[in-house]
Amino acid sequence: QVQMVESGGGVVQAGGSLRLSCAASTRTFSNYIMGWFRQAPGKEREFVAAINWSGSSTFYLDSVKGRFTISRDNAKNTVYLQMNSLKFEDTAVYFCAAKVSYGLAMSAGDIDYWGRGTQVTVSS
Repeated sequence: QVQMVESGGGVVQAGGSLRLSCAASTRTFSNYIMGWFRQAPGKEREFVAAINWSGSSTFYLDSVKGRFTISRDNAKNTVYLQMNSLKFEDTAVYFCAAKVSYGLAMSAGDIDYWGRGTQVTVSS
């Protein structure tokens, strides 16, 4: 069982930045493809970004490309999401996700482990 804890959420004005972190309690962190999802009120959970085992490949939701950057530090068992130029529509609960299966494409059904989520609120 892998436990993951997100941090770094908060309230920020439109155009601002936040950096989310997700720390995982596993000795095999580098075996997992890591990602971030988000869920706004009344909406389904949607994929945001993913990163491969080594950190050499990433994949993003179109609407966050050029604004968000996912990265990982396998020595610290941590994955990050740097969010710049935040927009009101980025407001959501952000969840850390881990999967074993191959491929950066992620859907909610592929995920083996979820974090509890951290709230990001962007004020307009």
